Amino acid sequence: MSIVVTGATGHLGRLVIDGLLAAGIPAGEVAAVVRDKDKAAGLAERGVELRIADYNAPETLRGAFAAGDRLLLISGSEVGQRVAQHRAVIDAAREAGVALLAYTGVLGGPDADFDLAAEHKVTERLVLDSGLPYTFLRNGWYHENYTEHLAPVLEHGAVVASAGEGRVASASRADYAAAAVAVLTGEGHEGKAYELSGDVAWSMAEYAAEVARQSGKDIGYANVPAEQHLAILTGAGVPEPMAAILVDVDAAIARGRLAGTSGDLARLIGRPTTPLADAVSVALRG
Repeated sequence: MSIVVTGATGHLGRLVIDGLLAAGIPAGEVAAVVRDKDKAAGLAERGVELRIADYNAPETLRGAFAAGDRLLLISGSEVGQRVAQHRAVIDAAREAGVALLAYTGVLGGPDADFDLAAEHKVTERLVLDSGLPYTFLRNGWYHENYTEHLAPVLEHGAVVASAGEGRVASASRADYAAAAVAVLTGEGHEGKAYELSGDVAWSMAEYAAEVARQSGKDIGYANVPAEQHLAILTGAGVPEPMAAILVDVDAAIARGRLAGTSGDLARLIGRPTTPLADAVSVALRG
């Protein structure tokens, strides 16, 4: 039996594997499902087993899992292709007889009403229909969704969004990874759906004020209409389909869909979630 992490060379996957090893799980009992063996060389050097497979090639997934494995399915990053990719993983996991499938979905689960949630909702239904023991890790927004893109904010002196006065209960990527580790290494999580979010919900104006405070620059919040926001993003080189998704997310924020503070994340990781100010500080030191 192994603890298996898909998408293991991505930002979240690497943090989950780091957390598993830090928790005392022997490296030989941790398996990383990756597409690129060379990209995962650092994991192999630490003793982590590499299982080479591709979400887009179902035949490669058939040997990626074994009976009794505890599997973390990290959602794919290719919006529009994820249902087929996730179905391939779920089918292979069912055929192998994994002991647990944990899936990183989105805050709100079936009640999430924004476009980015659609594939997550279908995936949750596929997991339920599979009959596999499961845990849903419904991740809210990451601090890094914002703090990893500070350059234009600092350059133009503005956080540009169309979220109105909506609030975001974000947490750090490391917080969400720690929650996954807790589920993969703990007991009593089968059949549970965790609504994971930060302890504190903040507004775009508050985010702008925090960046201003730490950077010493004059930073404001420019709340613009959705159509203007879309034009700004596409003008900056964001592909129109992705820009439309980002604008739709801001509309969801304005409706309060990402403001929930259930406390599930802090309870799973056994500590308060990372404050937004800490992520801003890391990004500015960057």
